[in-house]
Amino acid sequence: MTYYFVLFLLVFALLLLYFRLADKFNIIDKPNERSSHSKITIRGGGVAYLIAGIAFVLYTGFTFPWFWTGFFIIAALSFVDDIKTLSSKVRLPLQLLAVLMLLYQGMQGDQSILIWFVALIIATGIINAYNFMDGINGITAGYSFVVLSSLLMLNQKMSFVDDAFIITFIIADVVFAFFNFRKKAKCFAGDVGSVSIAFVIVFLLLKVIMQTGNIFYILFLAVYGVDSVLTIIYRLKKRENIFEAHRSHLYQWLVKPGPFTHLQIAGIYMLIQAIISLGVILLADASMVTQLLFSAVSLLVLAVVYISIKLNYKTKYGLV
Repeated sequence: MTYYFVLFLLVFALLLLYFRLADKFNIIDKPNERSSHSKITIRGGGVAYLIAGIAFVLYTGFTFPWFWTGFFIIAALSFVDDIKTLSSKVRLPLQLLAVLMLLYQGMQGDQSILIWFVALIIATGIINAYNFMDGINGITAGYSFVVLSSLLMLNQKMSFVDDAFIITFIIADVVFAFFNFRKKAKCFAGDVGSVSIAFVIVFLLLKVIMQTGNIFYILFLAVYGVDSVLTIIYRLKKRENIFEAHRSHLYQWLVKPGPFTHLQIAGIYMLIQAIISLGVILLADASMVTQLLFSAVSLLVLAVVYISIKLNYKTKYGLV
């Protein structure tokens, strides 16, 4: 408990220090036509996750050397990108290297090149999708809290990592949420926040899936997954570049031009994911047929809701 208390104070204090530095060196987000915000806000508050990662390594040692090396590479890369936009020629190779390190740490046994390739594409896709979902106050902090808490609950049943590993990032998330989960956010996560916590979550999910041989647990990302995948399909149909910034996600439409506030939508996404995650935990020991049925129903309902709201908004607000 002493470690957790000291960690909380350390992350809180260093984040306050970061705010002063960010203000001094102009590390800020300026609203544009694609933003869901209207005020200039400090960027990079998600450095809290990086601070927590460093603290955990200093406290426990390099328990997962390949994972931690990849984590620090991708976190540092994202932090630099928050300060000064990096060329994709620099960013992409280093990001892929970090993900390969994550996979090397988490995958067990001799895997074929095809499995490695598929795993690399999926892991990189999840991390980038998680980053794109970071567009309104509270959504990254709140959604990550639900996912990490769900993984911690599952860890009580099957023990795939030390509890302290997950709790460390939950504490960092709570500290970040204190400054971000509010009507007028003190800071945004930045790439360093959304990419770093996504990297951690992908690693934890990989550990669970490799231990159980069951991809059922990918439903811990069901809400983000449906929003991201259907938005990609929607943008491809419009022949848009899916790698460019946009305002086509459902959560973005619900906030603007929709009538909801940032925190309301963040809360709705949290609640729906919490319900699905609880179902996953309760069905962890159920038959494959039951798990498949639950997965199909959950994803179908989310897809129907997504499509229905989008069609309604296109008619109501004249969106294309």
